[in-house]
Amino acid sequence: MPRMNLTQPFRGSEAVTAGLLTPAMLRGPRFRRLFPDIYAPADAEVDLELLSRAAYLLIAGRGALGGYSAAELLDASCGPLGAPAEVVVPHRMRSRPGLLVRQDELWADEVEEVGDLLVTTPRRTAYDLGRRGSLVEAVIAVDALSHAHGFDPDEVLLLARRHLGGRGSARLPRVVALSDRRSGSPMETRIRLALEFGGLPEPELQHPVGPYLLDLAYPAVRIAVEYNGSDHLDPDRALHDLQREAYLTAAGWVVIRFGAYIVIRRPDWVADRVRTRLVAAAAAAGLPLEALGAA
Repeated sequence: MPRMNLTQPFRGSEAVTAGLLTPAMLRGPRFRRLFPDIYAPADAEVDLELLSRAAYLLIAGRGALGGYSAAELLDASCGPLGAPAEVVVPHRMRSRPGLLVRQDELWADEVEEVGDLLVTTPRRTAYDLGRRGSLVEAVIAVDALSHAHGFDPDEVLLLARRHLGGRGSARLPRVVALSDRRSGSPMETRIRLALEFGGLPEPELQHPVGPYLLDLAYPAVRIAVEYNGSDHLDPDRALHDLQREAYLTAAGWVVIRFGAYIVIRRPDWVADRVRTRLVAAAAAAGLPLEALGAA
């Protein structure tokens, strides 16, 4: 038997059988129980990736990680805070706290290996996540997966034709129509959708200005809209931001920034604030508001 790695999720029964631990040690302070017979070090951060790796041990090769778990392992993290691990299996298996189980058949070309894990492919994952949750969350998932893996969101509809009648498939054309693989992050997608649903002109995405790219931009009036994330608090990032801000200001750009709370909780406020700035800028430039949209 290969030596077990006790720094990652592991089966407690196998560790005991291998003589690495005793039942008392498993119940002690060094380890935490994630699922039945699945343990991890007590000091490990229990994030979606850890839960997903733990959940994979439960299915013992008889299925794959799917949904937000697959997205996480595919470097397209887009799950909401507290999203459970998710597995797709061909047999009955009950969900439990921290674990969502979906019973479904996966075609051979709808799964791939990521390290020692089997996960649904980026396109299959986008197809699954695009059919459930809120419209915004569905678009976020399709954006994230298509951005990370370079496929056109329209390809999701090919899977819908393969799986005719799949639950939630009727709304996929709407999700795909709203998707754009140029969106660089879930928060950028949220801002873009806030502007879209607010009836504002479509902004340019990843618009270049000198050495920099603007998340969302209206070049005709030099107004940009960006998400102000917590990573901007890093000292090195803060210095970069100051240099970037000085360059954009010198180039005549105004950048409107929004934090996470406003973007998530008050998308209507995002649209209203941007509308106010755009209307004033368009009037000053002698342009109709609709002329500011992406070509």
